[in-house]
Amino acid sequence: MGDLTEEWATQVAEAELSSTLPRRWAHTQGVAKRAVEVSQVLGQDAGLLVAAATLHDVGYAPRLAITGFHPLDGARFLRGEHGADARLTRLVANHSFALMEAEERGLRQELATEFPLLEEPLLVDALVYCDMTTTPDGGRTTAEERVAEILGRYGDDSVVGRFIRRAAPKIFGAAGRVEAALAAQPR
Repeated sequence: MGDLTEEWATQVAEAELSSTLPRRWAHTQGVAKRAVEVSQVLGQDAGLLVAAATLHDVGYAPRLAITGFHPLDGARFLRGEHGADARLTRLVANHSFALMEAEERGLRQELATEFPLLEEPLLVDALVYCDMTTTPDGGRTTAEERVAEILGRYGDDSVVGRFIRRAAPKIFGAAGRVEAALAAQPR
């Protein structure tokens, strides 16, 4: 995956999100920017991370919201309308521990069967890190602040609230591993 895929990802995400969901588009741009910064630890998968970061929330687009679960709707859209690469669709479908939220929604088996989790820990962690260290408006934050913000926005007893409380230790772990990988990079 090279610059063309990253450029394509930006065009797709902008077309789907910028006019209908400008705040989600701002978040997406921030996540993509963070992915560019983090991509140094991924070598040949740098472009894949940037593309996945750019497309991770495309399933929120109103015309794509079939199940109402944005990771699944986004991955299906990318596969069906764009014939996107399987690794890319699997990253989008499983970003930020989506399998745990799918469980809360009764969609775990569907998500796991259709888009199995990639067995590429640093790549998966990097996408979690990019998403969970970016505010809804595209700014920088910590994973802890982001989890607190999500809980405040959705409430403890909502589907998202229950999911994010369960996922928080995994999110913090992923963020810590990526921060360690970044710190180990030669300056």
